[in-house]
Amino acid sequence: MSKCCVRALVSGRVQGVWFRRATQEQALKAHVTGHARNLPDGRVEVLLCGEGEAVNSVTQWLWQGPPDARVTHVELEGVEWRDHDTFLTL
Repeated sequence: MSKCCVRALVSGRVQGVWFRRATQEQALKAHVTGHARNLPDGRVEVLLCGEGEAVNSVTQWLWQGPPDARVTHVELEGVEWRDHDTFLTL
């Protein structure tokens, strides 16, 4: 299995709706590491690292998010592999 890292910029109503915490829960269930953090412009940046299928699964979930979120766009970028211990909310 191949490992990869993806950086996602999630736009819409994604701050103040538990988006980072819900993303952390999804990532930990999928054994994906990385982080989620709010950006000053209202987006959430998510770094996902792990097995390709697991990363893809969480990436697909980003389009849905938690119940109160309203995702309008997810921009994805492959980034260099980084080994993380867990998934953090920053």
